[in-house]
Amino acid sequence: MALSVENRRPTIVVMGVSGVGKTTVARLLAERLALPYAEADDFHPPANIAKMAAGTPLDDADRAPWLAALAGWLGDRAQAGAGGVVTCSALKRRYRDTLRTHCPDAFFLHLSGGHGLVEDRLAHRAGHFMPASLLDSQYAALEPLQPDEHGAVLDVAHTPAQLVEMAEALLRPVNGDLA
Repeated sequence: MALSVENRRPTIVVMGVSGVGKTTVARLLAERLALPYAEADDFHPPANIAKMAAGTPLDDADRAPWLAALAGWLGDRAQAGAGGVVTCSALKRRYRDTLRTHCPDAFFLHLSGGHGLVEDRLAHRAGHFMPASLLDSQYAALEPLQPDEHGAVLDVAHTPAQLVEMAEALLRPVNGDLA
């Protein structure tokens, strides 16, 4: 029996350039909404991680299997009506379109911040394979959400807790009682 849209839990992609706090916000949001959580970095093949760690941006061929795996994860959760929250840079419209292939109703929560703030965060982040030197390439590739895309932009000048509150408020009119 198919679930009605009203009875489905939301599928949310927390997106943005590296260093905006995708992982922190996505984990908090998934916990708050009692949804499964996935970290997009875990879907990268080792070759992609090595390439980024060496300071080389990924190209579309590198991203294709990664995006397909993420789309499958989203689609599986949507199909089951379980919802989920996943992080993904999703910088370009065509990447978001790929993610929507299996989950047309995915909500894209774009965490956005000024270059200086994000660069400072990256400079002080430890234990991540994405070097600050790739930030410029990410900003250059970023295509903002378009009016026909289901989602919203939130400014990362807010605390993660505030961002989660704001995201929950944005999702409530679409999905009713989320918890």
